[in-house]
Amino acid sequence: MSSDPWGRVDETGTVYVRTADGEQVVGSWQAGSPEEALAYFERKYEGLVVEIGLLERRVRTTDLSAKDAMTAIDHLRTQVDEHHAVGDLQALRERLDKLVAAVESRREERKAAKAKQSDEARTAKEKLVAEAEELAASEQWRSAGERLRALVDIWKGLPRLDRKADDELWHRFSHARSAFSKRRKAHFASLDAQREEARKTKEKLVAEAESLSGSTDWGPTAARYRELMADWKAAGRAQRESEDDLWTRFRGAQDVFFQARSGVFAERDAEQAGNLTRKEELVVEAEKLLPVADLKAARAAFRSINERWEAIGHVPRDARPKIEGRMHAVERAIQEAEEAEWRRTNPEARARAAGLTGQLQAAVDKLQEQADKARAAGNDAKADKLTKELQGRKALLDQALKGLEEFGG
Repeated sequence: MSSDPWGRVDETGTVYVRTADGEQVVGSWQAGSPEEALAYFERKYEGLVVEIGLLERRVRTTDLSAKDAMTAIDHLRTQVDEHHAVGDLQALRERLDKLVAAVESRREERKAAKAKQSDEARTAKEKLVAEAEELAASEQWRSAGERLRALVDIWKGLPRLDRKADDELWHRFSHARSAFSKRRKAHFASLDAQREEARKTKEKLVAEAESLSGSTDWGPTAARYRELMADWKAAGRAQRESEDDLWTRFRGAQDVFFQARSGVFAERDAEQAGNLTRKEELVVEAEKLLPVADLKAARAAFRSINERWEAIGHVPRDARPKIEGRMHAVERAIQEAEEAEWRRTNPEARARAAGLTGQLQAAVDKLQEQADKARAAGNDAKADKLTKELQGRKALLDQALKGLEEFGG
């Protein structure tokens, strides 16, 4: 007869396992020695230990369902209860009991998580509905329309609720979108009607403007054109195609009248035309100062030109922006030359530029040395990283050197 702490084999080859309720028959062994019999059933016990360990790990680390876990536990419990293994069967039962508790706890956690997810989805959908209902009253047609379309995409990405709750919220959501769509359609229909009314009004204004274009009653007609312009602005916009065509005709009629009036007043404007000729000569003289080579001489020459300019009277109104713009361009160029000269001779700015260049050069040298060492040590990854950083520093150094050149250093 052979035995160990958890089982024995009697003279007939019957194998027993020791339990808290006494010995239980495990099986019969006739093929070899009693020690081989115990070893065989001990291996079966170790197999159960491994299977329970694997199941514990699956429950702990995977998303194994509670139903599948309980089926696996029941299968293992049956094998333990049938006493076909030699070992601490009570310890296995206790592990299975703990596993049942873990599965039940996990089932409750999942149930709570599902309930939480459902509550969060309900809250999220209620917020979407509330926002959609608020947008339904908006008159920001484009942005509100885009936002409502975005809300639909967000809705589709949320989990479904129970059918009744989900249908009720979707009905409110859909109703808000429909209400906005109806209001938008009504708005643009009204807008089209307003634009058509504006078109009719402007047709009449154009007809009157064209009828006045040949008038020689300069004062009253000019006043009437001002009134027509005010009426035009008050009429609102027509459809784009009509608006552009009507404006061209309306403006063209006014141009005909005012150009004719200008012709009549040409004699009175002869003096201003002479002034324009003289100022054009001065502008040409001033423009010859550019580009500025001798800042001091250019400044003195421009001051002389400007004094003669100020002594000349007015020029025709329509020529004034162009002639004055040319003169101002020369003045700005001289001012910019003065600023550039100041920057070039400013010792503080030059010192800052030189200091920055020195810092960047030192950084470039250091990075080059580190990259070379890394490459020599066979650390290509570090060398590549340092080389990439080195390229960026070199680019900054090139910019700094160019800036330093502006200071003549």
